[in-house]
Amino acid sequence: MANQHDILSVLQEVQSGTLTPEEALLRLKLAPYEDLGYAKVDYHRAVRQGGPEVIYGQSKTPEQIAGILEAMEKRGCANILVTRIPRETADFLGSRFSLRYEPLAKLAVALPEKVEGRGSVVIATGGTSDMGVAEEAAITAEVLGNRVTRLYDVGVAGLHRLLSNLEPLMTARVVIAVAGMEGALASVVGGLVDCPVIAVPTSVGYGASFGGVSALLSMLNSCASGVSVVNIDNGFGAGFLASRINQMEGIQ
Repeated sequence: MANQHDILSVLQEVQSGTLTPEEALLRLKLAPYEDLGYAKVDYHRAVRQGGPEVIYGQSKTPEQIAGILEAMEKRGCANILVTRIPRETADFLGSRFSLRYEPLAKLAVALPEKVEGRGSVVIATGGTSDMGVAEEAAITAEVLGNRVTRLYDVGVAGLHRLLSNLEPLMTARVVIAVAGMEGALASVVGGLVDCPVIAVPTSVGYGASFGGVSALLSMLNSCASGVSVVNIDNGFGAGFLASRINQMEGIQ
């Protein structure tokens, strides 16, 4: 065929019997990227990982992001996450592409399409100040096709607030616990539920919190079983991992 990495050509070879489905799958997994000079756009990440490439917007210029989106749009990509961008960048991109911007999460969904949610991902925050990171996780999970329940401001300073929401916690397939300060929420949640808990330390807190390091260390040293930890303020990483866990068995 003219281009061994072209998806349509691969499918035609399978149809003709010259390529087995297993060989086709391997070829698609090894399919190429496009080199834009400043970025190498991975068109077939959805084939390998179930979702299109995510654009980390921080430190990229609006023009660079627009160039990546233009290339992905030409290949039929949709629901492209652009993380860590300010309103000004979102406005620039929104003048060129269909775009939904969430200012609290500093996250945009470019070329948005409706996605049906499934399973149950619960996102709990220690305080209102953690909501930006939590929303990054929530929107990421929703765009990837998960049903998300938000439980915000349920930290250990008022434990009754968390305990009054036991039903969604007990029925979740995965819980994301987002907290700054001393990061105790993850341990409390981990001691209540029978599903995996993804702990997200945030940089919220006074001087001795060291920009989230205190919460990170607390979560890493949690005595609750089933708690894993992502990096400080990494809401996207938590939302992506939660999606993987929630959809492992193809639950509806």
